[in-house]
Amino acid sequence: MKRAILIFGIITVISVVTFQAFSQSVNKITKLVIDAGHGGKDPGALGKNSKEKDIVLAVALKAGMLIEKNYEDVEVIYTRKSDVFIELHKRAQIANESGADLFISIHCNSNKSSSPYGAETYVMGLHKSEDNLEVAKTENASIFYEEDYAEQYEGFNPNSDEDYIILSMFQSVNIEQSINFSSKVQNQFKEKIGRRDRGVKQAGFWVLYKTTMPGILVELGFLSNPKEEEFLLTKQGQDYLAEAIFEAFQEYKKEFEEENKDLQLVLNSEPEKKVPEIFYRIQFASYKKEKSLDFRKFRGLDNIKVYQHDGQYKYTTGNETDIEKISELKKELIEKGYKDVFIVAFRNEERISLDEAKKQQFR
Repeated sequence: MKRAILIFGIITVISVVTFQAFSQSVNKITKLVIDAGHGGKDPGALGKNSKEKDIVLAVALKAGMLIEKNYEDVEVIYTRKSDVFIELHKRAQIANESGADLFISIHCNSNKSSSPYGAETYVMGLHKSEDNLEVAKTENASIFYEEDYAEQYEGFNPNSDEDYIILSMFQSVNIEQSINFSSKVQNQFKEKIGRRDRGVKQAGFWVLYKTTMPGILVELGFLSNPKEEEFLLTKQGQDYLAEAIFEAFQEYKKEFEEENKDLQLVLNSEPEKKVPEIFYRIQFASYKKEKSLDFRKFRGLDNIKVYQHDGQYKYTTGNETDIEKISELKKELIEKGYKDVFIVAFRNEERISLDEAKKQQFR
């Protein structure tokens, strides 16, 4: 049963990724998510004098600041900007809901031996060595810090070799772009700051499996290697690593937009369409604790969105500007057995009363 749930989840994600690959920006890089791994009660890898969560946060913020400073047209979204715990599934959710064009997850490595050193970058795929599998297991183990991980992750066990074989069934439609960007990051590490290049690799990382845009996971170096730990702890070392990530992003963005400039000309020639301000949706569920949008009870529903109201996380389906169409959807849900469903209105993603919505539309 557990395997069936996991396989069904993979098929669902493949469908979502295929759709969103075309719905997000296809001509420019305008949104970037930077994910500093671990945080809060999850320290990540531990060195003699360091914690992974602290180093990766410093590098993430520095890299993001460089991008924000040099590219006014790029919105940088951080999964965390302080020492807080963010669930693994929420990191992917943040990226997906923002409609980001690129995802960078930043981590530090560790090994039972103090000998290994150097930087490596991963994309979602099938591990080709036990070392790659162990890195994925270590990073995915963050889910054990979550109270309801068994439910949220469809029975996936980060310690099960068999589950990684199933996970490898998923092949991202963005894998070529992810590998391209990964190669640029590794080249910057090697050429600009003289880091040992451990290469671009593939493995089953849950956060990459769930994101719907080109994405990479960077391992900056080994905290288990004393010399490398010392470098990773220094301000200069963190500055160098952040600059290398920035340079790789700059190179990738320029190349990507150059290849897609003809598409940009076509899009610019199309008349601008006015987007209505008022949207009607059907509220169908409410919970005290937030659920992932791919929660199994939500499957089969389209355009699921969440908002907070009266201390609850409330979930809606549908997104119509015509109240008659949303009324038809309400009838369909009732016929399917949904109870306590009702119409809610939103203006600029803020809930308003139905009376106010009608007044706004018929002014």
